[in-house]
Amino acid sequence: MIRLRIAMLLLGASALAACDLAPHEVRTAADAVPQSWPAGAAYAPAAAGKAGMPWRSLVTDATLRIVIERALAANQDLAAAVANVASARAQYRVQRSYRLPTVSADAGASIARAVTGGGTATAGSGDLFSASAGVSNFELDLFGRQKNLSRAAFETYLSTQSGARSTRFAVVAETATAYVTLAADRDLLKVSQEQVRSSARTVGLNAELHDAGLVSGSDLADARTLLAQAQADVADRTTQVAQDRNALDLLVGAHVEDALLPASLTALDAGIATVPAGLSSAVLLDRPDVVEAEHQLLGANANVGAARAAFFPQISLTSVLGLASSALTGLFSGSTWTTTPSVSVPILGGTNRGNLDYARAQVDYYLATYRKAAQTAYREVADGLARRGTIARQRQAQADLVAAAQASYAIGEARYREGSDSFLTALVAQRTLYSAQQTAISAALTDLANRVTLYQAIGSDDTL
Repeated sequence: MIRLRIAMLLLGASALAACDLAPHEVRTAADAVPQSWPAGAAYAPAAAGKAGMPWRSLVTDATLRIVIERALAANQDLAAAVANVASARAQYRVQRSYRLPTVSADAGASIARAVTGGGTATAGSGDLFSASAGVSNFELDLFGRQKNLSRAAFETYLSTQSGARSTRFAVVAETATAYVTLAADRDLLKVSQEQVRSSARTVGLNAELHDAGLVSGSDLADARTLLAQAQADVADRTTQVAQDRNALDLLVGAHVEDALLPASLTALDAGIATVPAGLSSAVLLDRPDVVEAEHQLLGANANVGAARAAFFPQISLTSVLGLASSALTGLFSGSTWTTTPSVSVPILGGTNRGNLDYARAQVDYYLATYRKAAQTAYREVADGLARRGTIARQRQAQADLVAAAQASYAIGEARYREGSDSFLTALVAQRTLYSAQQTAISAALTDLANRVTLYQAIGSDDTL
């Protein structure tokens, strides 16, 4: 009988939650961005197919894969994001519990004995055993206040999930970018070191010719200028390589041993794929940060419903089914039933109007944030596609420039050694070659970093 009454109470209370005062209009960011990717001289023709790819398809280089996997396991930003998801899930569970009655049970006994000097009990003696079970201060959710608060907490939980997924994308992208940046700076260091060796040979040659009275002091000074510049570059790039390693260690969450460091940009070129963008920009609506903003908007929408419900009566119910007996053996032979309803109705004053205005303003804020997130995502993909559309031509042109500068320097140096041309011609050719080599490395870095940027910008599926 006790169980039946409690079950009837729970079912009846749950059936009363019928109204929902949250706005039913669902606004999206689909109209905030163009439906297709931009076209023009900077863009390659759009290709059909699924947009994006998992990071393990993006990265085929074995050592870089190991480094990224370590980062995903130990990166502290990702660990914080996962903890944030767990916190939001716990808060949602707490809020959801308010929609159901809390059933508690109590038991007690009161034993009184009045004893005379002879050790016998008097008529003032008595026993009382009691037990009770009931619902403690349960709000009947007639107007959906608790329902919408629970929904808002759930949307917050979903938004943190998307935020954690976005952080995962960022960890993969930032680790890969730091890795290719380290490779580029190591290549630049090698070029500067080679320039120091080449310039030192030139300075030695000019010093011999100057001592023999065959060249002027200005030729020797010009050669020493280029050597000093290369030596300064070596010092600067040595520092940069060390800082790059520190940045990579921070992302990975541990020291990355030398065996896992990149050999060169050339070795990485084939190890990082090109991410497809597809034909439609609708893929951006599934990007983690855009989805995160969408759940924040839906949560704010639910808070409007809760704020509206606050204008209506709040009915609370406390019910107790009790049992009492003067003998423990007869405790369950009788029962008492008490119900204590209470109603709270706002009349004048209070914060309800302000809370409702705030909730509505929050909806407008998160709608703007949602649309801005979609627009930012579109811009990032468009920028990446613009770079991808021209980078191959740029790299080829830089390679041609390096080859031409190398040939020019070889000819100029040979003619100078023969005495048929001035040192200035060879010096200019050497400086041009040095600059072209650095620019070619920079173009290769831009290409590889852009592939990683497009992976993150499109929001590829990372579950594989």
